[in-house]
Amino acid sequence: MPSPSGPAADDATPSGEATPEAVQDRDKLCRLADSAPVMMAYFDGPRQLCTYANRTFMQGLCDAARSPLGRALTDVMAPALGRQLSPALAVTLQDDQARTLEQPLSLRDGQQLWVEITLTPHLDPQGRRAGVYVLIVDQSRHHAAERALLESEERLSKFLQAGVEGIFFHRDGHIADANPALCELVGLSLHDLLGRPALMLIAPEHQTHTLRQLDALQDVTFETAVVHQDGTRIPVEMIDRGTVQHGEPMRMAVVRDIRDRRATQARLHYLVHHDALTGLPNRAAFLAQLDHLMVAARASDTQLALLFIDLDHFKRVNDSVGHTRGDALLKTIAQRLCECVRSTDRVARFGGDEFMVLLPGVRDREAVVRVAGKLLDAVGAPVVVEGQSISVTPSLGIALYPQDGDTPDVLIKHADAAMHVAKARGRATFAFFEQEVATTAYDQLMLEGELGHAITHDEFALLFQPQVRARDGHPVGVEALIRWQHPQRGLLAPNEFIALAEQHRLIVPIGAWVLREAARQAQQWHAAGWPLTVAVNLSTLQFQAPDFVASIQALLAETGLPAGWLELELTERMLMDDVPQVCARLLQLRALGVKLSVDDFGTGYSSLSHLKELPIDTMKIDRSFVQELPHQRESAAIASAIVQLARGLGLSVVAEGVETAAQRAFLVGLGCDQLQGMMISAPQTAAQLQAWLDRQPVPPHVP
Repeated sequence: MPSPSGPAADDATPSGEATPEAVQDRDKLCRLADSAPVMMAYFDGPRQLCTYANRTFMQGLCDAARSPLGRALTDVMAPALGRQLSPALAVTLQDDQARTLEQPLSLRDGQQLWVEITLTPHLDPQGRRAGVYVLIVDQSRHHAAERALLESEERLSKFLQAGVEGIFFHRDGHIADANPALCELVGLSLHDLLGRPALMLIAPEHQTHTLRQLDALQDVTFETAVVHQDGTRIPVEMIDRGTVQHGEPMRMAVVRDIRDRRATQARLHYLVHHDALTGLPNRAAFLAQLDHLMVAARASDTQLALLFIDLDHFKRVNDSVGHTRGDALLKTIAQRLCECVRSTDRVARFGGDEFMVLLPGVRDREAVVRVAGKLLDAVGAPVVVEGQSISVTPSLGIALYPQDGDTPDVLIKHADAAMHVAKARGRATFAFFEQEVATTAYDQLMLEGELGHAITHDEFALLFQPQVRARDGHPVGVEALIRWQHPQRGLLAPNEFIALAEQHRLIVPIGAWVLREAARQAQQWHAAGWPLTVAVNLSTLQFQAPDFVASIQALLAETGLPAGWLELELTERMLMDDVPQVCARLLQLRALGVKLSVDDFGTGYSSLSHLKELPIDTMKIDRSFVQELPHQRESAAIASAIVQLARGLGLSVVAEGVETAAQRAFLVGLGCDQLQGMMISAPQTAAQLQAWLDRQPVPPHVP
């Protein structure tokens, strides 16, 4: 292939032929051109015919069957490209000026490129126009990168214009660009911002911190505040990042308005620390305040007074007038409490119908008494809710720091204990904490927990006290008496735990256990030939349970005990509470065949007119009357009257607490049917009672 520049004179022989050295140089140049990743071609001047093309040119643009040599430009290239380059080629040959064009190019295999075409004129040693070099360089990657950059910058520009968050670019601490959202945030136009220091946006008190963040030249996120043109300070979150704009490195800051976030955080903080209904500080906030004020009181050697307020029978208010009116009442009470105390005092809703009042700087108990009296009067005054007058009274307990407790938990516990003392004294009053009361309350609390443990761990036992026929001493029945085999305190009598069990509704499972054990034991005696009636005391909660009658029926079926050998003992007060319902339930029990008796008769307030309507089998004379027989005239008259009343109603009579022969003789003389007491026998275990029965001289007989 000929050299694109033609043979040089220095490289020719006298005959005009190229020397071997010239041929070698030409071959080297051709190989170098063929290895270049650039399309190269040479067109002579006068005819514009191709006299040279490298391999890359021919592979990309020429038909393999035809060589480009000796062919015109329009014949070598695609017709459209040839027509496009021909004018440029002609002009280059005329003015000897190189030209560069950028445009798309289709290779013969269909590949699309974006190329840079350079036309460079060639002058011979005499300065004549000899031809044109054509260089075609593939710029597809660079073109794509430039286009992507332009598109990216265009997208960024559109994003900046449409963004709701403020954005500005800064270089060397000065604003280079900003979007409309930032202009609106600070109340300035883009013209006012360009070239100005970025710190002009920042509130003066935040400038030092902001400058320290921006000078770090790292990607940072921090909170600061910008200033609106009208002077308003706006809390913002600023996100500063390194970026490139228009090919130049700079910083981009996103300015996010966080006023709504701050408001939400403040609202959440308020809800966490305040009661939603009354707006008062809640338990958690009050505990924090109490702890803080106790530290201050300790440092200043002063006293605090903690007042624990509980509304009496507030549940009845909700049940009678509804929770909406109950909530309105609580809000009014909260307002009244705040009005009764100083600005330095603290009022909180502790939960439900419980409130706390904390009085710092207390001088003496009299000052606390005056405040307590004001609070009692304020809370106790009627409240009109939706046209309806509602009244509720408070019980108030008072504990003083430091003498009644040196930690928040202890002080609150002691104020709570004092409040319960106030309730026990009749409610609608206040009480100061007393250590003796706290000790009793603690013992009761511990006993309550142990009582629950006793139920699940079978720590109860039954003793049985015989009941004998008065006229001949024959055993006819037993009374089941519960005992608690306490792991540490030993055998406990009912008066040490029954009241507590009733208070906390533990009496229901305990009573069910007593019934089951008594019936089981009575069935064993019955099967052994001792048809003893077993009497079991009932509690009010147990008797009033909706499924009580059904539970008795199931118990009899489970144990196989004949119903007539089970006697249920009820107090006078239980019989007089809702007489129609009590009568209906007693009739259901009577229908099962169960015997019914009135325990401790004479100590209650039963109406004789109601008593005659109830299906009762037996009356039991209370031991308090029997103990004073026969010498105490009033007790003798009462015992005689009870026996006569029972006779008139067709009931049998059992005298409890018989301890002397004189008492026994007197009761037998009155016509009492059965006797029970220490003179007959002390309460015994089932095994001991069996041995006692075996020692009786006469076999048992049922009247």
